Parts: sequence; structure tokens; C-alpha cells
Amino acid sequence: MASVPSTRVGAPRPRSNRAARRPSFFRRLLGLILLVAFAWCAWVYYEINAVASRDEAQTADAIVVFGAAEYSGRPSPVLHARLDHAVQLYERQIAPIIITLGGGSDEDSGNTEGAVGRDYLLANGVPYDKIIAETHSVDTEQQVERLAVIADANHLHHMVVVSDGTHLLRIRELCRQAGLDVYTSPRPTLGHISNLDLFERYLHEILSYTSLRLHLHGSWLHRWLENKNS
Repeated sequence: MASVPSTRVGAPRPRSNRAARRPSFFRRLLGLILLVAFAWCAWVYYEINAVASRDEAQTADAIVVFGAAEYSGRPSPVLHARLDHAVQLYERQIAPIIITLGGGSDEDSGNTEGAVGRDYLLANGVPYDKIIAETHSVDTEQQVERLAVIADANHLHHMVVVSDGTHLLRIRELCRQAGLDVYTSPRPTLGHISNLDLFERYLHEILSYTSLRLHLHGSWLHRWLENKNS
């Protein structure tokens, strides 16, 4: 009599080839996503440095100073350096008008970055009728939106934008999306910048530029990091 093969109760079933391949597929997919993300960040980092190292200042209709922190009506060191650079461009007759951008918060006692910038320019010999102060924007995106309105109202076609070098790539892209023709001009570097501060600046700009290109709304992140960097 032929014997019947016995089946062991509870013995594990061999895994199918499809199930065995599944973890490998997801690992490869994750690796590909990380590789693409790394390549994108490396490209943005390269572009930030390329724009930051190039001064495109040339004859234009206006010089635009993007806002940074002010302390009780006085410009912070960052804003001070941007304004000084704008004054130098004005004295070189790059443009006949300087636009200062930036509003304030409830903690600023009525002071705004745009108004503080205007007062500083006046103290440095720029005539009142050669200054336009925008005092309501709260981040870079709003500053570009207000700038577009000012440019349209004053028939300004070409502008030199002044800010930190790491900030200018995003400004240029925002202006391009707003239909503004701008030339970038980085302000001089102030003293020694710690590695941590430099890392935060680049991280901020890489994330902000990425969210901009993906049309994501990240103003809360921009405001927090911009305040830290001001």
C-alpha cells in the first residue's frame, strides 16, 4: 500500500517570489527619491551661490531694498548693510529712485522696515522725492507683490534688487513670476558668519525656493526663518 506524504501542522509556507521582491522594490524606490532630492538640493545650492557671487547692477529705473529687521526705529546690521549698498548704487547713478520694502508687527511700536529704511536714506543724502517706502508687507512674497503694484503705478520697467546674496535667487524667481524685470545686486558680507547660521540660511532658502517652485504656501516658515536671519 502506497504511503501518503504527511503534512506537518503549523509548518510555514514558502514565501512567494512576489512577496520577496516587494521590500526590495520599496527600498529601491526610496533610494531613488532620496537621490533625486539630494540632486535637487545640490542644484539649488549651486544656483544660490551663482546668483550670490554675481553683481548685475546696471542702469535701471529704480533700486529696490528688501526689508530686514529694525530695532526701535533703527536698522538692524543686515538692513543697514542693504541700505548702504543701495546708497552706493544711487551715488553711482544706477537709478534715480530707491524703493524700501517691509512692514512691521504689533511689537514694533508702529515702526516699519520700509519707513526705517526711508529715514536712513534721508539721513544719508537721498532726497525725499527720490524714495518710495512700502510699509505693509510681512514676508518676501508680499514684498514682491507690493513691488509689482509700485512698479506698475510708477511705470518702472527695470529694477536693481538689493538683499543678502543667499536671498536673491528666490527674489529673482518671485519677480519673474510677477512679470518684473530685475537685476540682482548682493549687499556686502558682514563680518564672520558661523557655520550654524550659514547652514540655517541655506536650508531656509533651499526649502523656500523648493516650495515656491512647487507652488506650496510656506509663508509661516519664511517668516520664522527670515526673522531668525535678520
